[in-house]
Amino acid sequence: MAMKAQALVDHLVENPVDDEYQPLSTYFPNEEVNSVEVIPEDTNALKIFFDGAVNAKGVGIRAILISPTGQHYPTTSRLWFFCTINTTEYEACIMGMNMAVDMDVEELLIMGDSDLIIRQTQGEWETWDIKLIPYRQHVEDLSKLFKSVEFRYIPWFHNELADALATLASILPYPGNVHIDPLEIQI
Repeated sequence: MAMKAQALVDHLVENPVDDEYQPLSTYFPNEEVNSVEVIPEDTNALKIFFDGAVNAKGVGIRAILISPTGQHYPTTSRLWFFCTINTTEYEACIMGMNMAVDMDVEELLIMGDSDLIIRQTQGEWETWDIKLIPYRQHVEDLSKLFKSVEFRYIPWFHNELADALATLASILPYPGNVHIDPLEIQI
């Protein structure tokens, strides 16, 4: 330990700081975050991350299902009708839930970065938008098909993969009725 400290002192003596020295300007994009929630890994629930994207090129949705053993099942779709971001978020959530139904999953942990959608599905907020009421009802109906369902809000920076792939789905041209090989992503 003393040898390492002496090496540091020797380096600083040989390389003094001159008048041109400027301290690093650090940027912490998430400095307003004051807590991080850890999702327990011992859960038997299938995790669903979902997101939607709306831009000038189109509308894309994405859901990623992660099994308790760590298997990833991503899916993406391009919507052929214009809709709001809240509608795309519901569409993405429903797409993920439908996949879980097809896989005979019993327990779900559904995570998204839309505070509105998560709070509406948790029953904390009412759904007043006439276009969103059927979506909210459909999520509620799908929830009854599982033994347990938990909806959890996560900040967008924890939902980056779903966000990026939903954006890609919205901007890439997609020829209808053509088979496209799935994207392989190494984590």
